[in-house]
This record gives sequence, structure tokens and C-alpha cells, in this order.
Amino acid sequence: MCGIYLTNIPIGKGKLEEKLEGIANRGPDFTGTLQQDNLSLGHTRLSILDLDSRSNQPMIHEDYVLVFNGEIYNYKTIRKELQELGETFSTLGDSEVLLIGYKHWGKALVPKLNGMFAFSIYDKKKKEVFSARDRLGVKPLYYSWNNGVFEICSQIKPLAANKTIDQEAIEIFLQTGYVPSPWSIYREIRKLKPGFIMTMKLDSQEIDFEQYWELKPVVQSKLSYEEAKEKLHKLLKDAVKIRLQSDVPYGSFLSGGIDSALISAIANKLENGNLKTFTIGFDNPEYDESNLAKTFSKIIGSSHQETVCSAKDLINLFPIYFETYGEPFADSSAIPSLLLNKTTKSKVTVALSGDGGDESFLGYNHFEWANKVKLFFKIPYLVRKILGILVPFQWMGKRGQGIHNILNYKTFDSFIEGIFTGFGSLLLKTKKLNWLKEFELFKILSNQPLQRAADLNIKLWLENDSNVKVDRSSMAYGVEVRSPFLDYRVIEFARTLPISYRFNNGKRKRILRDILNDYIPETVFDVPKKGFAIPLAQWMRNELKEDILYHLNDEFLDGIRGLNVKKVKNFLQLHFSEKGDYSTYIWRVYVLSKWFENNRSTNE
Repeated sequence: MCGIYLTNIPIGKGKLEEKLEGIANRGPDFTGTLQQDNLSLGHTRLSILDLDSRSNQPMIHEDYVLVFNGEIYNYKTIRKELQELGETFSTLGDSEVLLIGYKHWGKALVPKLNGMFAFSIYDKKKKEVFSARDRLGVKPLYYSWNNGVFEICSQIKPLAANKTIDQEAIEIFLQTGYVPSPWSIYREIRKLKPGFIMTMKLDSQEIDFEQYWELKPVVQSKLSYEEAKEKLHKLLKDAVKIRLQSDVPYGSFLSGGIDSALISAIANKLENGNLKTFTIGFDNPEYDESNLAKTFSKIIGSSHQETVCSAKDLINLFPIYFETYGEPFADSSAIPSLLLNKTTKSKVTVALSGDGGDESFLGYNHFEWANKVKLFFKIPYLVRKILGILVPFQWMGKRGQGIHNILNYKTFDSFIEGIFTGFGSLLLKTKKLNWLKEFELFKILSNQPLQRAADLNIKLWLENDSNVKVDRSSMAYGVEVRSPFLDYRVIEFARTLPISYRFNNGKRKRILRDILNDYIPETVFDVPKKGFAIPLAQWMRNELKEDILYHLNDEFLDGIRGLNVKKVKNFLQLHFSEKGDYSTYIWRVYVLSKWFENNRSTNE
């Protein structure tokens, strides 16, 4: 894993190196720079494959210059194909394969790649900069473009000087807890969307975008359940196998969940029982899964390391959390993720994870909610509206309030959108959701309500929350995290499976459970998942209360356009008096205030 930067803005070598210092954590092993043809290119390297200096970047081959962040898992297959075309190689890694592959196939190279990547190639003859981002948005790519003047970087901070805050992005953040692609927190900076390529034509000052991958309309597989289970198991084995390619020590994250247990079990079998597994334990039993992870490890036979942390350990990471993400980012599970990577780095540089399993195999709680409420939407909307007015649901407490909200959504899809936008943008004065049109493809890809929910999960949440969390928390400590469930072949195959293969009689991730049962008895793993969470609501009433009240003052709150200040203050009062848990909403506003505090000098 690495960091990339390039621009045609005239800067000296000292300024270029200063830009790279902002992403040095992504590549602590080597920093390379190149300035030619009015371009400045920089690269910070985390050495994983071919540790020799010959694989340092920027890498030059004939008329092409590469800066690359990520891993190409099928690079050996592509390399062999290129060798059959007469090419020779001077390195053993995947970077040179990208360069020579682009020379042969141009943009047609990108669909051949199986990996997580964001890269740019400067074509000296054409005077073009070609960039591509992986299908699921595992690796980030930020860019600015103004009449032919551009910058590209792996993170936003080196591009942020003198940029303008995007008010729409702030409103979207308050609805979701993150800033989704293609937006960024700054108006002049955008993110290249997953599955897209971008060509900057420097002479004509034109920029072109082209999509090379997208979720397709679902065509349901005719495989029997046992056939599907066997094919999926085989796919997962290969997805794990190609992610075990490394010239540095590697291991696997192992929690008390099904996904990480299955990935670790497959990997340990492929490694003949020599896999290292890592878990974080908490001194609060309500959030601790370390004993279950230890049991999994004993059953599969991995070499296991557990780190138990306290509330103080996590709270001490708050400054790093607020600095690491570059944009406002309100997923508090990023804090234990930072700690997990920090403790893992001393043992391994590469770690497998179970991220992505919930999206494809319907594992999140909201899939269960969606399954339960879909029957409501068979009632005509007008009838539901009348019921919402006439029936006194308040006597049912929170459950009644939830039913009342459901009755007022016109369609099931609008209810699903509500799941991902805080049910009505509670922090804002208006309920504008125009930005969601960017993700409306999910509505037409399947006639199955749960699949439509899963597709929005993949297109919106996975890239902009889960992948951002994993990338930034791992890169903060120079760890490369590889997620077999994010292999596009697994994503595509899962979408063809009948819903009953994945969600059956309230049993989420049914097919994954049955595959895991080949490694670990279901009686061991069939327990409620606690999640990778922290006691945020409790901390807000205690350790964080003073700082929250300091930051969420009248001056700050009144300065946020569109914010419903009265509602925020009400949430604070109710939460601190323990009359409800409003930590999710308070946390978003608090994170925004900390982001402004940390980035004030950037836009002055």
C-alpha cells in the first residue's frame, strides 16, 4: 500500500516533498519524486511485493511513468500473458505489470485487474494522465481540475490549501456520517468514483471519465443450494489465496464474527496451520468478543495474539482519529480499528479481514428490519397515511414511533434510503435528499427488496464508510488490509444467489454460516454479534461531556448552514439527562466541530 501525488502546478522539489510528508504514513519505506515535462510526481512506498529498490516509484517504462497505490492480486496471470506477447520484466512485483499492461492495452487493461487500486500513468507522447480506481472503491483517489491545471493525491490534505468548504457536502455528512463520492468536503476537490477511469488531456485541457464496471441487473442463478455453497466456497478459497501473496509477514484479523472467522479459517488451512491471527479485547464485557475469537483460533489452529484495551486506550486515540481522516468522518468504530492496526503492526505488515461480508450476504441488522417491514408497503400509501393519523401509536413507545415513521414512507425504496440517511435528516431544517439521485441505480437492478437494500449498501455505505474506515485506520500505521469478500467475483456471484440462500427464516448470512460450519461447529459461532463498537453514549455523558459542550457552543452551531440548532440542543439535553440515546447525532456534529478546529488554517 502506498500514497501517490502528481500535479502540473509549478512547484519546487521542496514543496513536492512537503506534499508527500502529508501522506508519509501510507508509505513509510521509501519516498520517491520525479519532475519532468512540467509535471511533479511523488510516491510514498509501503513495500509488500519485490522489496528491492528496483520496484520503487515513480516507475518509468519507455514513455510511461507510474504512481500506484494498492495491490493487483492477479498480476502473475497478467504478467504471463504479457510475456507471451514478447515482453520482459526487470522486477518481480505488480507495478511494472501495470505499466507494461497499459502500454499494450491502454484503458482495456483496467477490467483485467483483480485488486484494490488507485493509480495514475503519465503518457509522455500523448501528454495525458490516465487514472483508474478499483471497482469497490477500496483505495481512494482525490483530484482537482481547473482548466487543465490539476492535482491528484491518495488523501485530501495535500490538496486542501485555500479551498472552499462545500456546504452541500456538510449537509450530506450530517445525514450520513461521511462525505460520499464524488463529493469531498471542498468544492474544488472531488473523488474519482469506484469503477471509473479518468483521462486528463493536458494539451487540449480536457478531462474525460468512463465507467468500466458497475453492478448489473440481477439474473438469478439456477444452482441448487449445495451447488451454490460449493461454488462460493471455491471462490472464497481463491480470493483468500491470491491475497496471501506477500514478501513481508502477514496475518488475519479475527473477531467473534462469522466473516473474519471464515476468512481466517480458510487462510490458516491454506497456510498449513501457520497463520497468525489478531484480535482486540475490551475491558467492558458488553463490547468484548475476545474470548470467542480465542475459541475460534483454537479450533482452526492459528497462532493467536490478543490485546486487551481499556476505555483510556481508546480515548487516547481520539486526536489521531480526528487527524487521520482528512474529511469529517463519524463512524466511531474507526477508533478501535486504529488500535487494532497499531497493535498488529509490530507483528505483521499485511492482514486479511472479513470486511464486505455483511453487504453481499445480508448480515446487517437493517436487512432484518427491511425484511420485517416490507409487508407494510403492500398496504396502499393513502391507507397507511390515514392509519398514521388515526391510530395512537405513541402508547407503543419507540416501537410505535418506528411503525409511524414506516407508514409515512411512500415506497420501500424510500424507507431503505432513510436507513442510510438518518431517517429524515434529523439534524437538518429541511429533508433534502437530491444528492441520492447519484445512487438511484439500486432501484432498478432487482425486483427483490432485500437485494435493492444490499445494492445501496454496496454503492453508498461500503465505499464511503467501511472502506474509508479500513483504509485510513490501517494506513495510519503502515498496515495493508486485504478483504477477500471485496473480490469483485464474490460480489457479483453473491448477487445472483436467491435471497433464501443468504437470508432464510430470519437467519442472516445463511450460506456463509453453512460454509463456516465445515471449519467451526455452528454451536460455537451461533451467538449474537456484538460488533466492533465503543461505549460512545456512556463516554459522552462522562469523559467527553466537557469537550462536547465546549465545541458545540452557540457560535459554532449557528454557523452551520441548514443545521437545526434547536433540535441539536434538545438532543444534548435529553442525552445528558439519560432520557434517550442520541449519541449518533451528537457525535456527527461534534466530529464536524473537531474537523473545523483541525483544518481551520487550511482555508484561511
